Amino acid sequence: MKKGNGLLKRLWGLIRKRAGLMGISLVSAVMITLAALMIPIRCGEAVDALLGKGMVDFAQVKNALIGIGIWIVLAVAGHRGMALCNQRLAYGTADEIRRAAADKIHRLPVKYLDSHLKGDLLSRIVNDTDSLGEGLLMSVDQLFTGVLTIAGTLVLMVRMDPVIALTPLSMVVAGFIARRTQKYFAAQAAARGSETAFIQEMVSGQQTVWAFGHEKEALGDFDRVNDEMIGASMKAVFYSSLTNPSTRLVNNIAYACVAALAGIRAVQGHITVGEMSVFLSYASQYAKPFNELSGVITELQNALACFKRVTELLDAPEEKETGDGALSDAQGALTFEKVHFRYEPDRPLLRDIALEAAPGQRIALVGPTGCGKTTLINLLMRFYDPDEGRILLDGTDTRALTKRSLRENAGMVLQETWLRHATVRENIAYG
Repeated sequence: MKKGNGLLKRLWGLIRKRAGLMGISLVSAVMITLAALMIPIRCGEAVDALLGKGMVDFAQVKNALIGIGIWIVLAVAGHRGMALCNQRLAYGTADEIRRAAADKIHRLPVKYLDSHLKGDLLSRIVNDTDSLGEGLLMSVDQLFTGVLTIAGTLVLMVRMDPVIALTPLSMVVAGFIARRTQKYFAAQAAARGSETAFIQEMVSGQQTVWAFGHEKEALGDFDRVNDEMIGASMKAVFYSSLTNPSTRLVNNIAYACVAALAGIRAVQGHITVGEMSVFLSYASQYAKPFNELSGVITELQNALACFKRVTELLDAPEEKETGDGALSDAQGALTFEKVHFRYEPDRPLLRDIALEAAPGQRIALVGPTGCGKTTLINLLMRFYDPDEGRILLDGTDTRALTKRSLRENAGMVLQETWLRHATVRENIAYG
């Protein structure tokens, strides 16, 4: 629960930056709520003006219809304004988070990128932020009007009869179900990331799959990953779908009780037929926000599950700069002095490596796969730093140089070709 509250506070901090949009949205919600409260009153006045055959008060009916028309226009304007503001609010927040996540990728150490599936990182930046935006839009869209409608009608309904107090029980039901669905939404988001990672691997390595005739095995692996995704999604959707029917059941029972009480009072002459229609309209629209808010709670659980995955990326330790020196014109004198390195603490890879390369000298490192050839380049480019020993460039320890300065003075061609979706000229000029 504390983690959930922390996520909500963090998300609220991002939403609060768009206070202007929230203000306009709130004003629009007030207009919509006032219209929802006043239209039933005007309808009740029109009903009471129909006194019987030959006794219709047409002036009162006309005034009531004009009032209804005015409030309808205000409601339409309010819905339009709130929709525009909420879309900018929700998708603007999601866009800020997506940009922060994309920027974070450039500040993460290579070790982090090597230890996480590329497709899963892609899913966090794209899919999870999209789901967060959709969840925020639904939540904000229904939250303001729902709360205001409940507050506006509560005063009127409680004075009429305490039976309406049954309606808030639906929120207890919604909260009970929602608390148990968050783990399923989290599992769904994780499964979506795994599936995206698998598809990314298969698409990028399709030629290898064909070359080794591994199509059936690849499809089998996809079915396994996809079944996990389907299973997680089915559980999340099934349990979350229980929320709305459960709240509707509670609200309909309450509405039936209210309708019966109103009918009895009307027959006994305590209220007019028009007042009874107003009473039933309020009872109906009072229950509706509880149904909508129960959906908001469920959608918010999904949004928070996705937001948690993105924050895990945003909070990952960044690449640390250990040096502040700069190379202006590297000559290329390279020395490895008793270099030790391991990717995993319990699996040594390089031990006591000594190497010297003079400026302009060409050296070929030959050996079987996994012997450490690429690792030496990774250490030279400071994608990783040695556990022991030193690497000197022109007599300077590379750890005393900024990584940007070091890499600006080095040319590197990887064995795995990476081409951007751009022109040949732009790819050649990338470095």
